[in-house]
Amino acid sequence: MLSEFSDIPDATQATFITLRLLISATLGGLLGYERKMKGKAAGLRTHMLVALGATLFILIPQQTGASTTDLARVLQGLIAGVGFLGAGTIIMGNQPKEIKGLTTAAGIWLTAAIGVAVGIGREATAVLSTLLALAILSLVPMVERFFESRGKKNGSEPE
Repeated sequence: MLSEFSDIPDATQATFITLRLLISATLGGLLGYERKMKGKAAGLRTHMLVALGATLFILIPQQTGASTTDLARVLQGLIAGVGFLGAGTIIMGNQPKEIKGLTTAAGIWLTAAIGVAVGIGREATAVLSTLLALAILSLVPMVERFFESRGKKNGSEPE
């Protein structure tokens, strides 16, 4: 009876699954923390849950011995589902052509991809992707402000 409720056969598998889930939640948390610090709608918990969920959607089929084709179907559903979640963060502003939340939506989508990477055992790729995403979210706005301020200086001078 007890074996029927235990899908983790031994301590090695338990460690393997636990580490992957913890890595996934941590990487998602890093991205979520950055978003939270910038006051965005989807923050720490959302990103952690998206990463964790994506990892689970990969681990469970792997545990059941799903084929590559079946896993590809799971990925298709996951990608579409996370797309809908991200779409919920996009808001049309009051100004013409003002759209808010695209970066948050893209971040949620990327967080799911990072969770998938962890789930299939590509932890190094997931870590590198997280670091690159943090650089994009942190450094690119500074670069944008720099070029915008230079453009304003150049545009305000008389010709």
